[in-house]
Formats: sequence, structure tokens, C-alpha cells
Amino acid sequence: MATVLALAAVTGCESSGDNEAAPSTTAPAGLGSFYGQKPSWKGCGSGFECATVQVPLDYSKPSGEKVGLSVIRLPAEDKSSRIGSLLTNPGGPGGSGVDFVRQAARAFGDDLRRRFDIVGFDPRGVAASDPVKCNTGPQLDEFFATDASPDDQNETNKLGDEGKAFAQRCKTKAGTELPYVGTMYAARDMDVLRAALGDNKLTYYGASYGTYLGASYAEQFPKNIRALVLDGAVDPKLSSTELLIEQAKGFETALRAFADDCVKSGGCPFGNSADAVIDKVASFLTATDKKPLSNSRDSRKVTESLAVMGIARALYVKEYWPVLRQALTQAMQKSDGTYLLALADEMVERKADGSYSNQTDANMAVNCVDKPNPPNLATYGKAAAEAKKVAPRFGPFVVWGGLPCVYWPVQTKQEPKPVTAKGAPPIVVIGTIRDPATPYKWAQSLADQLSSGVLLTYDGDGHTAYLQGNSCITKATDDYLITADPPKDGTTCR
Repeated sequence: MATVLALAAVTGCESSGDNEAAPSTTAPAGLGSFYGQKPSWKGCGSGFECATVQVPLDYSKPSGEKVGLSVIRLPAEDKSSRIGSLLTNPGGPGGSGVDFVRQAARAFGDDLRRRFDIVGFDPRGVAASDPVKCNTGPQLDEFFATDASPDDQNETNKLGDEGKAFAQRCKTKAGTELPYVGTMYAARDMDVLRAALGDNKLTYYGASYGTYLGASYAEQFPKNIRALVLDGAVDPKLSSTELLIEQAKGFETALRAFADDCVKSGGCPFGNSADAVIDKVASFLTATDKKPLSNSRDSRKVTESLAVMGIARALYVKEYWPVLRQALTQAMQKSDGTYLLALADEMVERKADGSYSNQTDANMAVNCVDKPNPPNLATYGKAAAEAKKVAPRFGPFVVWGGLPCVYWPVQTKQEPKPVTAKGAPPIVVIGTIRDPATPYKWAQSLADQLSSGVLLTYDGDGHTAYLQGNSCITKATDDYLITADPPKDGTTCR
């Protein structure tokens, strides 16, 4: 299971500057041509405009190889009161910001769309921006179907073989690109984008992994910020395995919320209490480990790993809970995993023809170079065992999903550390109390780390808060992005 994955989750005084003027910050040495470029915008359907912005592959060698970043914008509806660009990132890592804006830009608040161009981009290595491509469809089918809750050494060794093969394919097919796809590079790209968009200061909305990207930007360019919203925060100071273990606990919290809702809704087919529902799900997964389910879509067997992935996908969005109830009923009563498999395929962007987007390859490539990884299979196994103790249903699957990083051809020695962004204006961090993928405690931690962090809480379910339809969150977020005046620290919306 890929980690820290956002799936289409997103986000009165006058502005704090004239964004049509040249950027107020001087371009770093040797990067003037990148900072000074003017994108050639062309219509790309439904009122959107698209362009390509060039950035250096290696910022220490700006005259060397370049990467073309695919960028999209929905122009501000009221040009007379336009503030500038709202740059966005939907998460992942590996999520396409271009696709996100195409799908979600018009769901942003009315006031925002009047005052801002809503802008998305595919980060380097993702989708249309020189994508990292390592695996074929059948290879990813095998990777995701592999038992990620091993019961013996043979199953553990099988996982190790899959992790090694994944890493080797990326070394072979994308080896020269892999050192340069990390978040630190993507954050530097965002400053080039800020200047190319004509903004003195950056206004940004990031969801899930997009909060880690935004925090990295804030640490590098604190004085170039106008307003930052970090929704569904990732905690920068945690290690790679700590992140996975805490994320698994978040899915356990969300599963209990689903179980509570099923019982309260009446006629729950899995039991009369939340504990009974969770026990039923656990028994079902154990049985599926021994005997995978059939499905009516293709010849694949729905293994325990694919079933867990399908459940996890539905926990991201509360509106999917009725779908999950139906999928589990079909699976438990008819041994038919069709609906669960459909959810799992949606999670990892598998298409009907058996091909995949590059989301999984990019996700692994970024995560593996961002933080140090355990040195071998045995050490990784200890982390998975710890995860199972605190997150019995999801722990092993989430942790083992990052195993290719142990064998990754590019490793960093840069240990995780808190992000303070000293000198930045107020930065709003949004946390959802029962968020499955980015636990609420991460938002609390990031807001505390940031020297100017402001915590905004959504007492609700699902992954991230903005665009979930809560009027309190929408107003607080929109008001801050328009005026740069944050809500009161500790504000809670219900």
C-alpha cells in the first residue's frame, strides 16, 4: 500500500501586494532565466489554460538538464479584483496536480475563484512532468497482490523479492532521475513557479503530502510566503517507519468510526456493536488470507492485501462508507471481491485495461529519497511487527508497502527534523480528528513546530477537511487565503 496518499482532497480585506509586478525576491544566482520565464498559456478545454514551466533537474547545475513542469490554471472570474495565483497540490506524493485542478477547481469557494487563478502542477517525476516509470501493469498487479501480512519466513522472503524487483526496475528505467525527485527539489520548483506566475509572494493550498511539500517550501523560502494552508498535515520530524506506523493507526481509527456509523445507521450486517463489526472484518481478512476471493471483472484473485487496500480507499471519504458496507457484504456473504477490487484499483489508479498511472512509481521514488530507510529486511520486519501490535488490521500492510525503499538505489542521510519556517507570516494547518491517512496528531505537531503555525481543527471524518462541504472550514480557509489574516489559533469546526 502506498503511503501518505491523498485522493482528490482539497481546498474580506484586500490583498497584500500587486502580483502582476516582478517578484519582490531576487532570483538565486544562476537561476535568472528560470525565474524570469513567461509561460505560454494556451486554452486546454472547459475554460482552463495550460503551459509548461522549465526548471533545472539539478539546482547545483542550472545550465544542465531541464525538467518541464506541466501547469494548469482556471483564471480568476473577476479580473478587476484579482489577487494572484493560488498554487495547489493534492498530495501523494505522486498525485497529479493538473488532474486535480481539472476535477476540483470549481469546487473551491466562490470568493476564491473570483479573486485567484486556481493553479495546479504535476511535480517533477509525476504524470506529465518527466514521469518516473518503472513497472508494467502486470508487475504492479503482482506487487499489490503479494501477501503483505506474512505468516512465515517464506512469505516474508517473497515480500523481500518483490521489494528488490521494484527497486531494481526503477534503477534500470529511471536511475538518472531518481536522485532529483525528492520534496526539497519540488519545493524549489514551487518558487520558480511563483515567479513565473508573476506573484510577489506565494499563496498555496496543499493537502496530505502537499502539506509536507508546503512545509518544505516554508522552511526554504519563509519570506516568500503570502498565505499557506496545509490541510491533512504530515509531521516532518517523524522517520519513514514512524510515519507508516502512525498512518496505520489512523486507518484503525477510521475503521472504528465506520463501524460506529454502521451500527447507528441500523441493520448493520456485520454486528450490533462497533467491536463486533471490527471483529467480523478481522475474521473476514483472516479467511481471505487463506482463500482469496473471486471477482467478476477479470481473472485476478482478491487477496487479503487487495481487500485491505479496498477497505482503506473507502475510509478516505465518508461518502464512500455505504459503498464499503455494500462491498464487505458482497465479499462476506458471496465470497465475491468485485467491489473491494474496484475500490483497490481506484486507490492506485489502475485502469480498466490493466495499465496504471505513474502514481505508484512516483510515490515510491519520492518517499524513498526523502528520508533514511531501514537497512535490511529484518529491521523492516521489526517495524511491521510493531505496527501490527498498535494497528492489527492495517499495520503490516501499510508498513510493508514501503519495503522497496530498503533496496532503493538512492538513499539520503539527511535525518528528519522539525520545520520551523522562522520569519514566515502566519501559516494555517488544518487537522481532521478522525483522518485515516494523516492522523490529527500530525497537524497538532506541525502547527507547534512552525514558528507562525495556526491550528484549525475539523471535528469530523475523512481525509483532509477543505472541499468536504463544511461551511465553517470553507469560510475560515477562504477568508485567510484572501486576506492573509488567519483564524484564531485553536479554532474548531464541526
